Amino acid sequence: MTIGFSEFLSQALSNPMLMMIAILTTAVILVNGWTDAPNAIATCISTRAIGPRPAIIMAAIFNFLGVFVMTKINTSVAATIYNMVDFGGNSENAIKALCAALIAIVIWATAAWAFGIPTSESHALIAGISGAAIALQGGFSGINGSEWVKVIYGLGISTVLGLGFGWGTVKLTELICKGMDRRKTNKFFKTAQIGGGAAMAFMHGAQDGQKFMGVFMLGIFLAQGSDGGGNFEIPFWLMILCSLVMGLGTSIGGYRIIKSVGMDMVKLEKYQGFSADVAGAGCILVSSLTGIPVSTTHTKTTSIMGVGVAKRLSNVNWGVVKEMVLTWVLTFPGCGLIGFLMALLFMKVF
Repeated sequence: MTIGFSEFLSQALSNPMLMMIAILTTAVILVNGWTDAPNAIATCISTRAIGPRPAIIMAAIFNFLGVFVMTKINTSVAATIYNMVDFGGNSENAIKALCAALIAIVIWATAAWAFGIPTSESHALIAGISGAAIALQGGFSGINGSEWVKVIYGLGISTVLGLGFGWGTVKLTELICKGMDRRKTNKFFKTAQIGGGAAMAFMHGAQDGQKFMGVFMLGIFLAQGSDGGGNFEIPFWLMILCSLVMGLGTSIGGYRIIKSVGMDMVKLEKYQGFSADVAGAGCILVSSLTGIPVSTTHTKTTSIMGVGVAKRLSNVNWGVVKEMVLTWVLTFPGCGLIGFLMALLFMKVF
């Protein structure tokens, strides 16, 4: 199943609930660009390889390319998110529950941004819709365990592989460049790091773009009185909308996250920033091709930690790391509880 833009617009104008879902999902995508997408370009900005404005433009372009190319190759990440929860049954209550979940995600992400902490919108999304589905179905029957377990795999993969890839990539880079003229290598890595930032932005679109488009499609079908049967095709207009809104979000509020990830946690040189970008993008590529929804925030920040640890443990600001990890740990129960309570409230009041 799919839907053309003219058909969607016509239905949204005549169906207030569909319009509300579209607005809320777009708001969540905006917040993702605001609080999550900046991770992709944090390192190349912090090492002054590229300025913030051109980096944001680059991120918007490569987010779109990531959404478009990966969706053409493999939509399994979107399908995992779509099928992870059960919003079947009463379609009216299902729409209310999904709206509540989306509002919960915005609340959680905005609160994290206010403290400059790069929370994972992927996990906020998963927690919010899971909490709402539990409220809708009156228990854990609202959760599809076989799909949800992929989230647990992704959590482990994004942490372990991020650290490992970061450590290994920077060590290999140092070995290859050993004995070379530092001035020449700095010039190379300045250009190479822009490419690394573009690769990270591409993979952010490939992963997170699919997640939010999956939720968008779920909302469209629920508003039509159907759950889509678990089979859908992402339309081209939705790819464009998703990437543009992500880019807008990054331009509005991304600098606080860029500072936390790229400047406060580890002081990076250009070759280290390049290594972190290559490691993060490689880890996300493997996860996207295998259909495992990982957190781009976890992957990028742990790859930076791996790069820092490769030099020495004291090179990492563990106080900043502690704040990030605490936020990650609290995201599942915190955002899930907000989604659960708001879904109960919405179904009772509206």
